[in-house]
Amino acid sequence: MPERLTEMLMDTWTPLIILWITVLPSIYMAPMNQSQVLPSGSSTGLKRLNEEQRVLYRSKRGWVWNQMFVLEEFSGPEPILVGRLHTDLDPGSSKIKYILSGDGAGTIFVINDKTGDIHAMKRLDREEKAEYTLTAQAVDRDTNQPLEPPSEFIIKVQDINDNAPEFVEGPYHATVPEMSVVGTYVRALPAHSLGSSKLRDGITIIKTALPNMDREAKEEYFVVIQAKDMGGHMGGLSGTTTVTITLSDVNDNPPKFAQSLYHFSVMEDVALGEPIGRVKANDLDIGENAKSSYDIIEGDGMDVFEITTDAQTQDGIIRVRKPLDFETKKSYTLKVEAANIHIDPRFLSGGPFKDTATVKIVVEDADEPPVFSSPTYLLEVHENAALNSVLGQVTAHDPDVSSSPIRFSIDRHTDLERQFNINAEDGKITLATPLDRETSTWHNITIVATETRNHSQVSRVPVAIKVLDVNDNAPEFASEHEAFLCENGKPGQVIQIVSAVDKDDPKNGHYFLYSLLPEMVNNPNFTIKKNEDNTLSILAKHSGFSRQKQEVYLLPIVISDSGTPPMSSTGTLTIRVCGCSSDGTVQSCNAEAYVLPIGLSMGALIAILACIILLLVIVVLFVTLRRHKNEPLIIKDDEDVRENIIRYDDEGGGEEDTEAFDIATLQNPDGINGFLPRKDIKPDLQFMPRQGLAPVPNGVDVDEFINVRLHEADNDPTAPPYDSIQIYGYEGKGSAAGSLSSLESSTSDSDQNFDYLSEWGPRFKRLGELYSVGESDKET
Repeated sequence: MPERLTEMLMDTWTPLIILWITVLPSIYMAPMNQSQVLPSGSSTGLKRLNEEQRVLYRSKRGWVWNQMFVLEEFSGPEPILVGRLHTDLDPGSSKIKYILSGDGAGTIFVINDKTGDIHAMKRLDREEKAEYTLTAQAVDRDTNQPLEPPSEFIIKVQDINDNAPEFVEGPYHATVPEMSVVGTYVRALPAHSLGSSKLRDGITIIKTALPNMDREAKEEYFVVIQAKDMGGHMGGLSGTTTVTITLSDVNDNPPKFAQSLYHFSVMEDVALGEPIGRVKANDLDIGENAKSSYDIIEGDGMDVFEITTDAQTQDGIIRVRKPLDFETKKSYTLKVEAANIHIDPRFLSGGPFKDTATVKIVVEDADEPPVFSSPTYLLEVHENAALNSVLGQVTAHDPDVSSSPIRFSIDRHTDLERQFNINAEDGKITLATPLDRETSTWHNITIVATETRNHSQVSRVPVAIKVLDVNDNAPEFASEHEAFLCENGKPGQVIQIVSAVDKDDPKNGHYFLYSLLPEMVNNPNFTIKKNEDNTLSILAKHSGFSRQKQEVYLLPIVISDSGTPPMSSTGTLTIRVCGCSSDGTVQSCNAEAYVLPIGLSMGALIAILACIILLLVIVVLFVTLRRHKNEPLIIKDDEDVRENIIRYDDEGGGEEDTEAFDIATLQNPDGINGFLPRKDIKPDLQFMPRQGLAPVPNGVDVDEFINVRLHEADNDPTAPPYDSIQIYGYEGKGSAAGSLSSLESSTSDSDQNFDYLSEWGPRFKRLGELYSVGESDKET
């Protein structure tokens, strides 16, 4: 420690000594040159001196200084003197002016332009800026002309112990496993100081100092770290920080059941896989070290129960593995073990990392549904079984101690046709309707068993009923057969091969017997032959069959089966004689085709017949179209008198017009000379055509013409109502506007002008012309 103190004192006083050595010669030692050693007017003496005394001097620089130093954090009433600048050209007069420029010139550092003294005007901090580079120059005060070139120098800020050590990243956290040995590395802490080289950065290493630190006893430790500079001597500064040290977990604790005996109760009808209870082995460790697995290692219910681990809570969940039965076994005893999954070998000497507990499970009685003696039933019955015959029996019992009586029934959703019945007391199944194996071979029904004391307790069992076959169907031909026999066929030729089918299903398969009817045994034309594949061949006995002689032959064949009792049926085979080619190909089987001329084939006949039919169809369509051609009911003619009546001098009456007179319809003028029947309807009565009147010459009174036509229309019921002219002599009452009729307007004194109608547009142009014509006629 004395050596360190000596070193620090030397570091402090060395710059001051250097400054003192540098500044004093520039102040008290005068340069030995001409401008200051001798008077200015003795030039002769100077020359003589130079000649007589040849003394060699070292060439001195114009500026006399060294590096300047200043202490940081200096604070006093006056600015601190950093140093003094002086040139050998300065005789002590005020003609020279000193100028300072560079870092902090004029603000931090100020120079006396007469004396060259440099002062620090502000408080300096070496940690912010350690040195300043400045430039000094001597100029003529009057002309500001430089007397010498500028020179550069440095002012260094000397450090003092003004910054305490710092822990930049604090506070700190560290982790170390529990139960670590003494001296186990925890972490390193860097201490940083902003001072000069005598205050160096340091690293602090934290290690464990206690053995067997247990996380379960104390998990965290708070440590205060202090760093001091100056080696801890008086006057040094210090800094502190905190370190939180956490003990990490290791698997040093085994699992332990909270109790050695557990009791659970469960209903016997609990569903499989349902949890019935939980056990818990506590572990003081945490995380992966606290995980345990559970197993059943002993007991009388190892195959009935199972235990699994809850990943969230680390509980052991006991579940039902097989159905329980109170009447068979009322309690179980299990031994359960909990063991750590991850074991640390360092702590095996502390004992096994497992624990055991006993679990007792009591089964409680529950009202169970009836139990059938078999999970399924298979019954067989012959299809010819008598009604109400017993097909079989189902049995069920109540497994409870009370043993309630059971009633049986059939689920009618499985027996919609109600083909079966069951005795509700003893469960005997009987036949209700006849069975037919060929219709349905299997019948699947469901039997329901219900407790009489508790109707909610219901059980169901499937019953399959197989209908057994009896020989109740006769064999028959597989299909409708029609054989063709060639006229040029040979004796013994196979005409047709037929097969038979039987709806029954004998155990040994079908075997059919074929025979002819007794009266057809000696058939002169055909014979039969049984084949090995259970088919029958029809053979011709002779040749020379002719279509003209007989075109079709009917051959009855008796088919019998081998059942008990045997069943038989008769099928008739139709054999048609046909004309064939030389290779046996059938060409025609019609007798008429044989007598046709050789030069006219069947195809030509069909073509001729088709043409005739087509011509007949065309003629019928043509006649029909002419008959149904639409003709106009009214023949339009320019001379039709109805077209000449274009103006009516009467107007329809109002709603109270009951005296209107309907004149008869006008007869078509073209029908005067002959009878024109109606074409729209068929008349009920036919009248002779009446004698028409002679054409009316021009100039005949229209009134007389209308009366003639009216008379003809009244006497001709077949005349259609064509045009009619209505004359209303009465217009009704109650009209506040008076009569609007144009009748008798010719006798009125009112003078009407209808010229405005032509101004209403093209639609009223014709109406305006009509009224204009009416006015001119009235004037004439």
